[in-house]
Amino acid sequence: MIEAKPTSTQLRPRSGLRENSPALQCWVPSGLNQSEPVKRATEVSSSLGLVRNPQSSALRTNGKKRKSLPSDKSLGYSQTSAGPTIAKLASLIALAFLLATPNAFAQEPTPTPSPMVSAQETLKVPTTAVNYRADANQPLPPLSRVGVDTNDQQPMTLREAIALALTNNKDIEVARDNVKIAEYDLLSTRGAYDPRFSSQTYYEKLKSPATSFLSGASKVETSDFTGTARFEGLTPKYGGAYHVDFSSVRQTSNSQFSVLNPQYPTALTLSYTQPLLRGLRFDLPRRQIEVAKKNLSLTDAQFRQRAIEVITSVQRTYWDLVFALRNLQIQRDSLNDSRTQLAHNRRMVAEGSLAPIDVVAAETQVANFEQAEFSALEDVNRAENNLKSMIAENQKAKLWDVSIIPTDQADLTLPDVSLTDAMSAAVQNRQELRQSDLAREINLLDLRLYRDQTKPEVDLIGSYGMVGNAGTLTSTSNPLTASNDLQRARVNELSVLAGLQPLPPTPSVSIPSNLIGGYPQSLLNLGSNQYNNFRVGVSISLPLHNRTAEGQLGHALVEGKRIATQREQLEQLIQVEVRNALQSLKTAEARLRSAAVGRSTAEQQYESEKRKLDVGQSTVFLVLERQTALATARGNELRAQTDLNKSIAELQRATGNSLSANNVTVTVR
Repeated sequence: MIEAKPTSTQLRPRSGLRENSPALQCWVPSGLNQSEPVKRATEVSSSLGLVRNPQSSALRTNGKKRKSLPSDKSLGYSQTSAGPTIAKLASLIALAFLLATPNAFAQEPTPTPSPMVSAQETLKVPTTAVNYRADANQPLPPLSRVGVDTNDQQPMTLREAIALALTNNKDIEVARDNVKIAEYDLLSTRGAYDPRFSSQTYYEKLKSPATSFLSGASKVETSDFTGTARFEGLTPKYGGAYHVDFSSVRQTSNSQFSVLNPQYPTALTLSYTQPLLRGLRFDLPRRQIEVAKKNLSLTDAQFRQRAIEVITSVQRTYWDLVFALRNLQIQRDSLNDSRTQLAHNRRMVAEGSLAPIDVVAAETQVANFEQAEFSALEDVNRAENNLKSMIAENQKAKLWDVSIIPTDQADLTLPDVSLTDAMSAAVQNRQELRQSDLAREINLLDLRLYRDQTKPEVDLIGSYGMVGNAGTLTSTSNPLTASNDLQRARVNELSVLAGLQPLPPTPSVSIPSNLIGGYPQSLLNLGSNQYNNFRVGVSISLPLHNRTAEGQLGHALVEGKRIATQREQLEQLIQVEVRNALQSLKTAEARLRSAAVGRSTAEQQYESEKRKLDVGQSTVFLVLERQTALATARGNELRAQTDLNKSIAELQRATGNSLSANNVTVTVR
């Protein structure tokens, strides 16, 4: 229920544009206190959707029952004298409709109306300084920049900014390090063909029980000092493997059968394995070297792509700084202009030509432009910090404390490039396509290797060896026949007495003289190649089911298909970027022309409006509107100029010629 005093004053809407607007939910007399909330209780008819006031039959003021106002139950608001006839007519129409549709109420159940909850009970907002009043006489904070001495200015061209970025930018430094890492990776993979030398030296002593009459002692003791060396490696072509083994031993024994004690056996053996099928034309070391070469080229392409991205980012940020600085100047000019207008209005108020409220309007304009000036100053600081983060060497660089002043003027000359030429340049220069090509080449190397791994392993094996020996001669008699010498001599004496022939002498085997000596003699015997051996054969290895190689080959085939699909997607993306860059360039050109015309006309309108105000044919409101429009038009023209240069930079990036367009030579090694 709305409690109010009846009045015949015409009602006015609280919201909406027209009387029958759906936004109208309540009407109140103009005499109501606007600070009090308007409360309304409604019910919704389920069949017709009519809004009605269940308590509209009576109005109460100060607890007394008064005559009720006619209510429009279809709109849900109360009227004072607008027409009981209309209300009755609406009721008759509704009644006729209900009689025509007797089952209307049976189709849907009537919803239970929800209890009304006041806004104070449901909505809780944080408290704010509602009654805050600023001191207009208090001066504004100084137009200073945090950590920057505006008096210490450093002029900088776009080319200088690009050079500093390519020298000091951390992303470029990381990309350059990636190239060096790829170089060292290639060097390490080539190390697979470096020969390897290994050696082993040890002393060994063995004590063995006698298990044979030929052991030469009841407990055989053998000691030796052994030294071995191996020189091995892989051949760069045809997948061969070689190794050269050398061994040298100093051996002593207590066996009486050891004629040379100590002795120095030596041996030299050369072995070579040549694949005949698997690994003949391509193998894992050669694949790793080729992949390392491709990765080096890949990092080169990534480095150039990163350089292009840095150049484009520097160009955008540079022109953002140009815009921010010039926009700050526009806001300062607008502020000075508004202050001049304020002084002019005060003079006209003093002369009686304007009302004092026009001074308040001019003061509001000055306050708005003061806010815009400080916002523009913050934009300058942000744009400059973004540029410094790209070109400064580190956080302690002196560049952070100075004010950068761009010296390049906006280039308003558009490049004459057709879509066909731009796409051709993009296909030739875009480093992403180069990276895709390198990924495909690496995939082809994998296919070549895994196809080779499916072949049977058949190797030709050959070896050739030489041996040598020498030692100190301990006895010239044969231990096997030494015990029979006395018996042979006695038999020969008896044979002579008996007139018989003596027994023939026992054949003796003497040690060759070249085996008598020390370690140098053993090496001489080794080098003379008197004692050698060789071996030739074929080694065959046939896995029953080579699923490892088959799986790797299948993986490489699918990977190749995926790379081809990504290449098509990349080509489409590049086409979209080139088309968008060209369209953005044309749009920027049109915007610049329109913005220049808009700025010129805004200046004329502003000057004209000021002259009209001086002669009393205009208002302060229109002058201030023209002033604001002029500041906006100047900003739009400035934005169009810088956006045109940013569009040119984006076209250079899309076509991949940012390096050549800015005369940048990239050296990655």
